[in-house]
Amino acid sequence: MEICSSELKIGEVATITSVNLDEIPLKLLEMGCLPGNSITLIQIAPLGDPLYFNVNDSHVAIRIETAREITVTKI
Repeated sequence: MEICSSELKIGEVATITSVNLDEIPLKLLEMGCLPGNSITLIQIAPLGDPLYFNVNDSHVAIRIETAREITVTKI
């Protein structure tokens, strides 16, 4: 079942299935936010934004609006 990466719970691992290239910053794509790569939600900021992910062994903070543009499938 495909969901947005913003819907993951802390510790859940998923595989990126697609990204909205018009909404994802180039820097995130360069860091590995590409289809086929794994993504794990590590932490959520106290006010709920941003979300901290491990994407292919890189720790990245992604705003919730951007995380909604990354479609994943839970492993």
